[in-house]
Amino acid sequence: MASAYEAIGGTEAVRRVAAAWHARCLADPVASHPFSHPGLHPRHVERLTAYWGEALGGPAAYSRSLGDHSHVLRLHAGCGEHARLDRRCEQLFAHALNDAGIPADPQLRATLTGWFHRMTVAMAAYPESPDDVPAGLTVPVLSARTAGPPPT
Repeated sequence: MASAYEAIGGTEAVRRVAAAWHARCLADPVASHPFSHPGLHPRHVERLTAYWGEALGGPAAYSRSLGDHSHVLRLHAGCGEHARLDRRCEQLFAHALNDAGIPADPQLRATLTGWFHRMTVAMAAYPESPDDVPAGLTVPVLSARTAGPPPT
């Protein structure tokens, strides 16, 4: 299997998904909350594109210029429990795949939604404090071993 990054269509396709997901989150009454506070990076879509592209098996653009996985986890840490928000963000991601014109191939879609679910779980792993996140974590790259649908 090609990397998910290649299967989805590379950086431009990842950017389309990131932009569609971001727009859907901004418009959603549940998912808009994290996007409404001060401090959201003005180039959020560009940063998502770099991180998601790397995590899907593309170039290490995020790690080279923006930070490591510990940095990303700290950005999401300390926000308490937010299972409802997480599930909604996963639903919006599935819709964003359609918005971005990603092929409807069932295996690709299962791989992408499964990956996004696991990343959502990872982002919620430190609800108490950013100080709980270990230092030096590398961006987890999707492999054939970790690909597949989300656990039920």
